[in-house]
Amino acid sequence: MDALVFRTLRRLVKTGCLTITTANGVARTFGDGAGLAVKVRFRTATAQRRVLLDPELRLGEAFVDGDLVIEQGTITQLLELLLSQNHNGAAPITTKMLAGLRFVLRRLAQKNGRRRSRRNVAHHYDLSGKLYELFLDEDMQYSCAYFERADMSLDEAQQAKKRHIAAKLLPNRNARVLDIGCGWGGLALYLAEAFDAHVTGITLSAEQLEFARARAASAADPGRLDFRSQDYRDVGERFDRIVSVGMFEHVGVNHYDAFFRKCRDLLDDEGVLLLHSIGRSDEPGFTNPWIAKYIFPGGYIPSLSEVLPAIERAGLVITDIEILRLHYAETLRHWRERFLARRAEAVELFDERFARLWEYYLGVSELAFRYQGMMVFQIQVARRQDAVPLTRGYIEREERRLRSVSGTTQECEGPRETSCVTVS
Repeated sequence: MDALVFRTLRRLVKTGCLTITTANGVARTFGDGAGLAVKVRFRTATAQRRVLLDPELRLGEAFVDGDLVIEQGTITQLLELLLSQNHNGAAPITTKMLAGLRFVLRRLAQKNGRRRSRRNVAHHYDLSGKLYELFLDEDMQYSCAYFERADMSLDEAQQAKKRHIAAKLLPNRNARVLDIGCGWGGLALYLAEAFDAHVTGITLSAEQLEFARARAASAADPGRLDFRSQDYRDVGERFDRIVSVGMFEHVGVNHYDAFFRKCRDLLDDEGVLLLHSIGRSDEPGFTNPWIAKYIFPGGYIPSLSEVLPAIERAGLVITDIEILRLHYAETLRHWRERFLARRAEAVELFDERFARLWEYYLGVSELAFRYQGMMVFQIQVARRQDAVPLTRGYIEREERRLRSVSGTTQECEGPRETSCVTVS
């Protein structure tokens, strides 16, 4: 078994410096010696064999269970060393066979009916609000931030994200806005306060709903906010604007047609939808098995080739697409560093194994955006071609206006007008 491990690593690790000690106590070093040295040790032969046969699932399990010990460096440095390699199709045959099987079975894993969707959401988002307070920004934004400048803080970049989305939505005063997957309510509050919009936020998370309703109760105008525990499939009203940030990853590839048909039905004739979702820049694939098992059951990161045809079949018009490439890698770096700075509190909330699990989750997710083609797309969709201006200049102008009037109330003339009267 040791010989097979060493032969596999010799083929896969060409750069960097990785020293591995097997469960039998035999040590070997791989790579060209450049960069930070990482040293790991397997505690059991069983864990070593499992990682060799199915690294995508078993590497994370071995680390979380304590069967893979990081003797020098960190788990994130180990993952970076492994994921940054140019593999050129050099994956073991067992890994390729598992990938093919997981692709074939992905629709079964993503059969997210109403009951299963609620259970999947509870698995992750109902852990504890105190956990998320350890590493999120002040507004509790749990999605990709927008780094207009490299030196932005996490809070600044999350505020920029909300501006960027609001500029694309073009809500007029008193617009009826639906926020699908509203999280802890930060974006809904921003739209209500910045545009005097009436915002309905829906979520399947009990923890998020309680938090969002508490925030709404203390808002300047609570009557403009309505937070509900509701599946998007069960919404009955019509809206001027729909926004969905970080929720589409939980829809499942089987349900894309139903999702966009429902959005079409919910939009007024001149309505606009802004969809913000993680995506993959390559061909359709399957969910990382460790992430699917421990973090986001039923989740899937789509390619644009899977999303755009569903929008077209729903009879909607795609009016703008923007790709955010490394913004989520930077967001996750901030989250990981903030989590590690307060790691002891996570252990106190849960236990050491849970802290290792989340350290692995944040690290592997960050590196997937740096090295494995993960990205974020924002797709603007409308029912009519003339629902938004003909050029993208309105987005920058509206963002500039929102920066200048931060902390004030604006009165806007309408969805096609970008000039607003500011009321202090």
